Amino acid sequence: MATTATPMSTPAIGAMPSPKQQFLASYEREHATTMRVLRAFPPEQSELKPHAMCKSARELAFIFALERGLATMVFNDAFASGGGPSPGNTPPAPESWSAVLATVEKMHEDFGNVVRSMPEEKLFEKVKFFTAPKTLGDVSRIDFLWFILSDEIHHRGQFSIYLRMAGGKVPSIYGPSADEPWM
Repeated sequence: MATTATPMSTPAIGAMPSPKQQFLASYEREHATTMRVLRAFPPEQSELKPHAMCKSARELAFIFALERGLATMVFNDAFASGGGPSPGNTPPAPESWSAVLATVEKMHEDFGNVVRSMPEEKLFEKVKFFTAPKTLGDVSRIDFLWFILSDEIHHRGQFSIYLRMAGGKVPSIYGPSADEPWM
């Protein structure tokens, strides 16, 4: 009897998922967790700023959408031709919390489709992206995918602090939280 692997289980011998499949499973799993955190945030607190130098909660949440747009540019090798984003020229976050969440969901789906439609071998081709401050270098698309996913996880960690400060209940992320114990 054959078994089907779930994102957290070990696949049967000979059924190892491809690098693209591995990434997409993680991409969807981490996005679901990110959305649980964002949906737990009290919308009336969307302008919360823990410090004057910090983004508001609404602006920080919008980072999840902006990064999917950046990722699409990198996948299309926009930086190679000078077509990357202009500093200080990023679109502002939507005014309403629900519009921010809808934009995050749409950008997540759009970028996921970019990855799904790319032939596996193209994931190993090099594109231009930052390898140090103000320094473009060659990175493989697959390495960039894992970079951008790690950055989502980083920003989600930041956002979980905003959530706690806003009086929201922090859901389980990788283990129990004070608001969602496992026992």
